[in-house]
Amino acid sequence: MIIEDLGLIEYETAWKLQKEEVARLKDGSEDKLLLCEHPHVYTLGKSADPRNLLIQPAFLERIGAKSFEIERGGDITYHGPGQLVGYPILDLNRLSMGVRTYVHTLEESLIRTLEFFEVHTERIEGLTGIWLKEGPARKIAAIGIKVSRGITMHGFALNVHTDLSYFNHIVPCGIVDKGVTTLSKEIDREVSLEEVKEQYEKEFRSAFGFSSDPS
Repeated sequence: MIIEDLGLIEYETAWKLQKEEVARLKDGSEDKLLLCEHPHVYTLGKSADPRNLLIQPAFLERIGAKSFEIERGGDITYHGPGQLVGYPILDLNRLSMGVRTYVHTLEESLIRTLEFFEVHTERIEGLTGIWLKEGPARKIAAIGIKVSRGITMHGFALNVHTDLSYFNHIVPCGIVDKGVTTLSKEIDREVSLEEVKEQYEKEFRSAFGFSSDPS
């Protein structure tokens, strides 16, 4: 299994790259995890209500953001600088793993990563993503995937030191009564994406049963 760090990359470029990796995986190549960070962008999943994007195209341009309708499940979410985005391109058939188990394992990799930073999180029945255990319900990571013939694309977004003001322009994931937060805010120090990536790679490999990086 290969982990590739794409750095800061335009959303549409990473989207195209995911599709290329899916095609390669169908031809028998290795499972891969793409890690990256995006400039400001809003993505609307297949079940998204367009009314959950609360701003007009002209304002999008003014705040330097784009929007895309994409093929993952779920509603609307935000990606931007200071957010760790992960796109696992995995063959679930090869891993003998169903979709529900896959989502649960992806959630577990995020929960373990946050636990390393002493941030205690949980799943909430009926809601996607990862939520803070203590205090008012606050989402710290979003999950939205697509699985076709056992091959995954899209994935998760973990708020590390994200500018939360960009969430004010949407109803995140269609949920109107709960907030969002970042890792840096919860532990009251600036956390770099690099240190979170390093820990996440370990937790991802461990959760999914991949061997450690031979390098």
